Amino acid sequence: MKWITRSHVHVDRVACPWLIARFIDSQAEFLFVPKSKVLEIAAKEGAVPFDTPGADLHHRGNLCTFDVLIQEFGLTDKALLRMARIVNAADTDRLAADPLAAGFEAIAVGYGLRYPDDRENIARQFEVYDALYAWCRLEVAGGSS
Repeated sequence: MKWITRSHVHVDRVACPWLIARFIDSQAEFLFVPKSKVLEIAAKEGAVPFDTPGADLHHRGNLCTFDVLIQEFGLTDKALLRMARIVNAADTDRLAADPLAAGFEAIAVGYGLRYPDDRENIARQFEVYDALYAWCRLEVAGGSS
């Protein structure tokens, strides 16, 4: 399935493709386009828009799009829910809400500077998200220090 969002990815627009590819649609194809074109191109391409104004899969109240995807697809993995707290705090600029959020935001900014191409950026950052998910699995199992 095709999924589409705004170009110039940052926290939520990396977290969501990671979540989609790892837990929702292993065959996902991602398109990154200017904000003003997302819904138009989504209609033409038959793609699912996310993390963009006007999309069903977008921020809702205090939830970032990562949270919304978890809810919409009924994901209950405790490590994902822990990870969602980090992603939400980093994405919604509530860095004090989670002790890992500021570092995660800094990593996102750094990757954006190093890899301005969205596809390369997410490909490289997926390793970071895989590592964070592994840490979250350990933490919810009671084994982090």
